[in-house]
Amino acid sequence: MSEPPRFDRGHTDDLMSFLTVSPSPYHAVANAAARLEKAGFRQVVETDAWDGTSGGKYVLRGGAIVAWYVPEGAAPHTPFRIVGAHTDSPNLRVKPLPDTGAHGWRQIAVEIYGGPLLNSWLDRDLGIAGRLTLRDGSTRLVNVGRPLLRVPQLAIHLDRAVNSDGLKLDKQRHLQPVWGLGHDVRDGDLIAFLEEESGIPAGEVTGWDLMTHSVEPPAYLGRDQELVAGPRMDNLLSVHAATAALTAVAAGDHDLPYIPVLAAFDHEENGSQSDTGADGPLLGTVLERSVLARGGSYEDRARAFAGTVCLSSDTGHAVHPNYAERHDPTHHPRVNGGPILKVNVNNRYATDGTGRAVFAAACEKAGVPFQSFVSNNSMPCGTTIGPITAARHGIRTVDIGVAILSMHSARELCGDADPHLLANALVAFLEG
Repeated sequence: MSEPPRFDRGHTDDLMSFLTVSPSPYHAVANAAARLEKAGFRQVVETDAWDGTSGGKYVLRGGAIVAWYVPEGAAPHTPFRIVGAHTDSPNLRVKPLPDTGAHGWRQIAVEIYGGPLLNSWLDRDLGIAGRLTLRDGSTRLVNVGRPLLRVPQLAIHLDRAVNSDGLKLDKQRHLQPVWGLGHDVRDGDLIAFLEEESGIPAGEVTGWDLMTHSVEPPAYLGRDQELVAGPRMDNLLSVHAATAALTAVAAGDHDLPYIPVLAAFDHEENGSQSDTGADGPLLGTVLERSVLARGGSYEDRARAFAGTVCLSSDTGHAVHPNYAERHDPTHHPRVNGGPILKVNVNNRYATDGTGRAVFAAACEKAGVPFQSFVSNNSMPCGTTIGPITAARHGIRTVDIGVAILSMHSARELCGDADPHLLANALVAFLEG
């Protein structure tokens, strides 16, 4: 049996810290930006004129971030190497009129975001995080990271068939969390509470984008602690790895033949159709402006895009020991087996043979093993930002990721080695 690939446990420790402080897409991009700033990148504002100087730059918009590093002497037609990911995860999000309740319970009205495993949100201590918008149009991040909410499950005494017939949850009636007691439900209670928590004067918050999150921190798990349990691995694991890879490549800057790029989008879990989603214009606009700022023409843009490759990095399914029949019988990705290459001939993933060769070369250069994933022919296949990126921008795109269990749960499971193996492969890819 071959030896397992070497990895740095410190990278996984850092991932766990990143997950903890990134309970919303807005926090995730703010934390990624802070790491980029520490590495010498600087933020550029979309409404300002851009210059063509070399170095690291990034654009921050809502829950999305696009960062790129221009090597010294890069030509206007220099192609890009892009790692694409997404910052959002399925969860329960606060409605415009949050304050509700019944029968002496004070509750928060929530809406289902994406496709969460609903049962994983029951009987779990939840906090609230997100973005508050003030009267002057400025925004403030908020994170109540202590136990604040809970969606209580119905006791088995009142649902005797739950273990035989299965749990049935009505998304409207059964998932509204409780957060206190009282018959007098007052409009504005939650926002007033968050203003106080954030040190914002009363009545200053006029808009909000808020969501719940599990406050249980990530943890190593198992006899040999070779597993990691934590929230939002889909897909902050990829955002973290891509940020680490981009900063590492920028620090080296050894005659890079490509311009390395990180593109972390919001709203992948509900179709990517927004100004911060992969199906919006953000990435294409940033890349084109980079070309033009370096004195390029439309012809230079076309040449740059034609030579560009994107790795769409998202989590995928490891073979489940209790449900192996749900997987393809000849493709069984395992945790700590290295990143996975996702393939679907109906273009639910964007990988083709030439893309596989690009990723295989990067993994070989990095000394990282990789695995192949396809869905069981009898099961519908999920999708990613990969096909969207390829179709919207005409960019060769390859779908990859890390194999996990419990995808879309409030708490997912991966191997302790895979996050760093992914990051190493991304470094080799970005270096070209």
